[in-house]
Amino acid sequence: MIDRGHPGYDEARAVWNGLIDRRPALIARCSGTADVVEAVRAAREHRPVVSIRGGGHQVAGSGVCDDGLVIDLSRMKGVHVDPAARTARAQAGVRWGELDRETQLHGLATPGGEISATGIAGLTLGGGFGFVMRTFGLSCDSLRSLEIVTADGTVRTASRDEEPDLFWAARGGGRGIGVVTSFEYDLHALGPEVAGVLVLHPYERAEDVLRAWRDATCTAPETVTPELLLWSVPALPVIPEELHGANCVMVGAVYGGPPDDGASAALAPQRELGPPLIDLSGTLPYVTLQSANTWRFPDGERYFMKSHFMDELSDEAIRTVLDWDSRRPTPESLTVIRTLGGAVARVGPDDSAFAHRSARYNVSFDAGWQDPALDEAAIGWARSAWDALRPFSSGGTYVNFAGLGEDASELRGAVFGSHEERLEGIRAAYDPEGLFAPAARRP
Repeated sequence: MIDRGHPGYDEARAVWNGLIDRRPALIARCSGTADVVEAVRAAREHRPVVSIRGGGHQVAGSGVCDDGLVIDLSRMKGVHVDPAARTARAQAGVRWGELDRETQLHGLATPGGEISATGIAGLTLGGGFGFVMRTFGLSCDSLRSLEIVTADGTVRTASRDEEPDLFWAARGGGRGIGVVTSFEYDLHALGPEVAGVLVLHPYERAEDVLRAWRDATCTAPETVTPELLLWSVPALPVIPEELHGANCVMVGAVYGGPPDDGASAALAPQRELGPPLIDLSGTLPYVTLQSANTWRFPDGERYFMKSHFMDELSDEAIRTVLDWDSRRPTPESLTVIRTLGGAVARVGPDDSAFAHRSARYNVSFDAGWQDPALDEAAIGWARSAWDALRPFSSGGTYVNFAGLGEDASELRGAVFGSHEERLEGIRAAYDPEGLFAPAARRP
């Protein structure tokens, strides 16, 4: 139990996003499910505002609250892999890099995030974008079951056969259904080596590259998950120093299968979008791929991200994206366009709480900066860019890239769409007194 007088208080309340500076009354740092049950029972008795912290990597910082109780799962790190059954069970404090390290011993993976420091809990509960989602689906699509402590202090197992409503809500419904203490995933044959594309193009060709990339994504097989970033050239030893920090177009794609000739052929259209600045495509370990961008999003810097789902990328939408990207306030800020479809779209639209199965793209404006004096400019850029792209949106927003707490009421319908009413009903059934209602209202 960590209170405001504890010497470790400031460390315990800190999360990945340095923009978040909240001061809870008490932090219950749990070591297992029994601790979680005690914390939930205490919360029922004393009724503080409750937040639940897993990996602590969420942009909105919802894992920590002001003046309330943080149920902190970050030290719950157990992982067990069953290679014969191709399953893994991981506790809620595990991060993707830690899970990948265990599953890749057996050449297996479950689709995870793009930053190895991301927690498995928040990403999975929100849906879960990843580098191989067109091949294997979202993170929540590989979920077999979970252990959850509901508001009455009961430990439940949720799966397709047990507590099916809870299981439905946990796959994309975000927060507010209880405290998930562990996740059981299906694993897929992938790695230890994978084939990928990473081609950097000059920024002055951005519109041509983006149009060609859009056309290539329309014919990409499900084994390929394309992604395009408008960012700055990373300071890597393999890149000439004179290019470091320059604006560029980064075209990436990963093949969700063996890194053989078939992978090369499937990935070729993503490499052939015009003369590049540099082509870093090739084969690399899956764990290296998963951690490749982690260093560009260090703990303690300031972040704000907001996204749209889109059914198409028209020429006018592309020009709007580029117009606002050209105004990026810092070198750390970027614009990301991810491609959905494939296995993501094969799941029925009402089979899970994730509400955007039919969308073709997700466009995210990601502000990153260090100086607090830039807060207004950086957040203002991302919000203004998001507003400008709204006319081209399908009306949906990804819960894990949905701004900060003050954005929640505006975006609620956009996040959960037609599933919002069912989600509210499930939350009310398992939490009639609204113990986790504040958590449910956060992004």
